[in-house]
Amino acid sequence: MELTDRQIQILKHVIEEYITTAAPVGSEVLDRKFNLGVSPATIRNEMVQLTRSGYLKQPHTSAGRSPTPKAFKLYISQLMQEEDLSVAEEVSVKEKMWDFRDDLDDLLRQATRTLADKTKCIGLAVTSDNKIYHSGYFYVLDKPEFYDIDVTKTVFSLLDQVDELFHIFEHASGDDPIHVLLGDDFQNKFLEPVGIVFADFNVSGVQGSIGVVGPARLPFYYVIPLIRHLSLTLQEIARG
Repeated sequence: MELTDRQIQILKHVIEEYITTAAPVGSEVLDRKFNLGVSPATIRNEMVQLTRSGYLKQPHTSAGRSPTPKAFKLYISQLMQEEDLSVAEEVSVKEKMWDFRDDLDDLLRQATRTLADKTKCIGLAVTSDNKIYHSGYFYVLDKPEFYDIDVTKTVFSLLDQVDELFHIFEHASGDDPIHVLLGDDFQNKFLEPVGIVFADFNVSGVQGSIGVVGPARLPFYYVIPLIRHLSLTLQEIARG
């Protein structure tokens, strides 16, 4: 089904509201906050159509709706406007990593720490010589998706399995240097609320991936340009 302009507008607002609040979004909220120019009843009807098309889902305990992985992927590829990193933030990333440039292990530890602190998610790197680096576990414990102990246990267990992580990363599709994994990409029901965004790198002959692990409602408009910049900075520092 091809979406109408109105449906695209509604879907974009639902996704961005959900990213911010982690709560299902109802038609009344959209009507009150976004001045869509149509009645709440019309908004509700459009949300029903978006649900039938697989872009929204309705939790049993709520009248509102939340985005599906299909919706997030459409948002990332077509609807999202990336935030431009400020010069100050770009410089800050480089400064945090510069003092660790002489040792790849230390550099990757600092890179994951920087990502964790800036995104308030788990920073993660894996390399082809079977090493894992991660930082910021405590950040995700504040996020509603991780109140489910099965989700948290599954994520924490995954982060100690370098072979499994490599398998997941190797099967990320697409030619874009930034990869996004959501929902069915993991083939594990306990990872359905989880999102991973990462970039590949090659430093001194060591190949790897670096990114963040968090809820599926990651603020992609900020996380994606940040990871892109950090990955390029990582390779630039290591070469220099």
